[in-house]
Amino acid sequence: MQKGNIRVQTENIFPIIKKFLYSEHDIFLRELVSNAVDATQKLKTLSSIGEAKGELGELRIDVKLNAGDKTLTISDKGVGMTAEEVDKYLNQVAFSGAEEFLEKYKGQNESTIIGHFGLGFYSSFMVSDKVEVITKSYQQDKPSVKWECDGSPAFTLEETDKPDRGTDIVLHINEESKEFLEAGKIRQILEKFCRFLPIPIFFEDKQINNTTPAWTKKPSDLTTEDYQNFYKELYPFNETPLFWIHLNVDYPFNLTGILYFPKIKQSYEIQKDKIQLYSNQVFVTEEVKDIVPEFLMLLQGVIDSPDIPLNVSRSYLQGDPNVRKINNHITKKVADKLEEIFNKDRKAFEEKWEHVGLFVKYGMMTDDKFFERANSFHLFEDVEDGKFYTLEEYRTTTEALQKNKEGKLVILYTTNPVQQDAYIQQAKAKGYKVVKMETLVDAAFISQVETKWENVHFTRVDADIADNLVDKQEAGETVLNKEEADALKDLFNVQRPEINMSVEVKGLGAEAPPVVATRPEFMRRMKDMALAGGPMAGFYTNMPDEVTLTVNGNHPVFQTILQEADEIKKEKAIHNLADLALLSQGLLKGNNLTDFINRSVELMGGTQKSKIILES
Repeated sequence: MQKGNIRVQTENIFPIIKKFLYSEHDIFLRELVSNAVDATQKLKTLSSIGEAKGELGELRIDVKLNAGDKTLTISDKGVGMTAEEVDKYLNQVAFSGAEEFLEKYKGQNESTIIGHFGLGFYSSFMVSDKVEVITKSYQQDKPSVKWECDGSPAFTLEETDKPDRGTDIVLHINEESKEFLEAGKIRQILEKFCRFLPIPIFFEDKQINNTTPAWTKKPSDLTTEDYQNFYKELYPFNETPLFWIHLNVDYPFNLTGILYFPKIKQSYEIQKDKIQLYSNQVFVTEEVKDIVPEFLMLLQGVIDSPDIPLNVSRSYLQGDPNVRKINNHITKKVADKLEEIFNKDRKAFEEKWEHVGLFVKYGMMTDDKFFERANSFHLFEDVEDGKFYTLEEYRTTTEALQKNKEGKLVILYTTNPVQQDAYIQQAKAKGYKVVKMETLVDAAFISQVETKWENVHFTRVDADIADNLVDKQEAGETVLNKEEADALKDLFNVQRPEINMSVEVKGLGAEAPPVVATRPEFMRRMKDMALAGGPMAGFYTNMPDEVTLTVNGNHPVFQTILQEADEIKKEKAIHNLADLALLSQGLLKGNNLTDFINRSVELMGGTQKSKIILES
């Protein structure tokens, strides 16, 4: 029997490994199973070049739990180790056997070797009082050996009896980690980290992994059904995705994967971190923000790359030129796919716009290269007939009517077609085209693209009276004389603490409403962005609303009101008209809304009893 001390650079290495090397202790199982996969892949490589003799047999990895003995065993039928290799690989911390193997057999399936760090094995001491390694090399003339260590630098190494090639790692689980003696916990970890490893993994006599997931195959070998079935394997409760992109790059970096565009409703049940990062089919993380562009974090699927640099725990990305290259490649592939669908089947693209539009707008806001590409397939939807326009198509259709004195195209939009219907109808009466801008990102999107699109300005359809939506017009002729107009202005000038309200009397068409409430485009847009959590959210959210009440002096209702002898009734009628206008902007709430309802009942001849019922 050989005894000795593990050769480390510092005598405190094991406490560091136990407490700080891995933030999540369940990663130990990923590391040990990954090492077992490496050992099996090494054997395959050696066999393929004639260095490993004899039959390989069934190559599999078994994870066995014995709660009574408090042990967890990971067994493989891979390359195994000699006594010299055990001494070399286990007794010298941070010497990576996989790294040495790759160098020796360069060009022979390097991509199938997972371990590159040399510390994965020692994660076993995070959960164990003692670790035993029982191993037999593929070299037939070498005896099997047993290595044992209790977590201190001291170890023993001796010959033992092991009839079959491969390695058994036996963990004697410590008291603090007894959760790893529960079958459900072990199964959960295996299904999370090892579900797509390339060697069959068995636990409780059941295989827990798919060794050939869709992203490892050639796109030409996959059908639509294959892609959809793999999506269901990843996200069993989700709807069928809109479409997908199969990544398959081997130069200047290695990258495979499948990215799916999920269906996202207007209610936006958005969940980020749904793209899984793998390294040679070993699950690493769902935190991929440095690899995948920010605007594509809403996608789902898998990316797999051995070229992404990771730290020893494989849990965090580190800065590297390859990461930026991969990021740019994914952006280009997504733009290519969207442009392809738009050009080949525009109708299908338009049908998907409700879901795809969010990705496109978010990308145009956050990625300049994508912005340039997306200009050709970003769409506006007409609120009236559902027709879709690109920016240039909208410009061509509306230029005659919707170009202002500054030469800018004015894009009229609605954020709520139902609530803003009266304003939409007034705009339509003047021949204007109004488009939908209903998503959560639209307020920020509008502000950004105004700075990028030349001579384009956005105006919400309720930002002003219809006469002023494109260009400010002088007040039209009104049937009221100056005295009557001033009297109306005074009657409407009822201030509220939560609203900065100004009143103007203009001569609008007789078909226009008696009073129109509008909010300046800039302030309302800032408030919309604040509600979506934009910059200076608190500042704009707490600011009073700026509202202009435009009184249509040509509306016949004012002839009746001005002739009303009962001043109280006159004031209530005016108050109701103002409240109706505020209601159309969603600015009549709480007590003010209750007062409006009660006042309306009174004006219709309702009783005091009706008022009490309404208030209760």
